[in-house]
Amino acid sequence: MTEEIGYVYLRVADLVEADIRSGKLPVGARLPNERDMGAQYGVAPGTARRAAKELRERGLVVTLPNKGTFVVEPPKD
Repeated sequence: MTEEIGYVYLRVADLVEADIRSGKLPVGARLPNERDMGAQYGVAPGTARRAAKELRERGLVVTLPNKGTFVVEPPKD
């Protein structure tokens, strides 16, 4: 089995982005917390945290302190 070369957090962010763009994760959906997201994608919580940061930088989610991370309207390509 060959594995893609690259950062794991980017692969996780790409998977979540695909779910957002496909509508599987609609606008307003709350992402799992870091521990749950890590378990879902088989990565450490810190990797999930970095993936969420990447998604924020891409303009796909916003994080509200003590509330969670939520999907926003994705920017048009």
